[in-house]
Amino acid sequence: MASSKRVLPGLGPTLGFALFYLSVLVLIPLIAVFTKSASHGFEAFWSAATSPRLLASYKLSFGASLIAALINLVFGLVIAWCLVRYEFPGRKIVDALIDLPFALPTAVAGIALTALCAPNGWVGSIAERFGIKLAFSPLGVLIALIFIGLPFIVRTVQPVLEDLDTELEEAASALGASRFQAVRHVVLPTLMPALLTGFALAFARAVGEYGSVIFIAGNIPMVSEITPLLIIAKLEQYDYVGATAIAVVMLLFSFVALLVINALQAWHARRSGMDGKARK
Repeated sequence: MASSKRVLPGLGPTLGFALFYLSVLVLIPLIAVFTKSASHGFEAFWSAATSPRLLASYKLSFGASLIAALINLVFGLVIAWCLVRYEFPGRKIVDALIDLPFALPTAVAGIALTALCAPNGWVGSIAERFGIKLAFSPLGVLIALIFIGLPFIVRTVQPVLEDLDTELEEAASALGASRFQAVRHVVLPTLMPALLTGFALAFARAVGEYGSVIFIAGNIPMVSEITPLLIIAKLEQYDYVGATAIAVVMLLFSFVALLVINALQAWHARRSGMDGKARK
């Protein structure tokens, strides 16, 4: 019998090309960052990475990114649910608008959000009446990160919802489960891997976001400075060791966060498998 022809070559060439491509795009630049940051010793690295101004920027960048991802996790699920489960006028327009943060240049998004949330803007002027400052504050940073992170949640959850059979919910209702119980015990466990993936993507994008944040943040030291901005400032001062030291800290924090999220995904997959076997 003639051997079947494969579109791609065998494991060896394919794996070799994949590792080469990954090394050129990811591994070599990361190794260069770690090597450059360590070139002046640990004391210089620690001093550059732990100044009070930098610690304040870490708190804002990672804290706001986490809060924004959690907010998008809730409202992104609601939006995806509405787009999949309901028909309403303008549904396709709303669905297209979800991708706007992907297509819109980040600087344009930042300028638009600043104009909207500034004290003389449409939304900012209303907030000022209640003593709430949106633009040029940490709250403005949070708004920008929510804006750029929402599509990641919606687009990861939406296909799973479309493939989810509504007969499972109907069966749960027929067995006496309330609507909340059906969503809690039938829908959410199925959506959990997609939700965690969307959360990880939104968080990672928010941590490294620059263009849409610098305009609305105001860049006030110790108040509304994000960490990527300080990397740019270090590079403009030709302080490459300081810039790479900050980059290493962000890489390590992001890697740990993604590792935790992947561990949660693996734990949920194992738990779902054990529950499935128990039901059988």
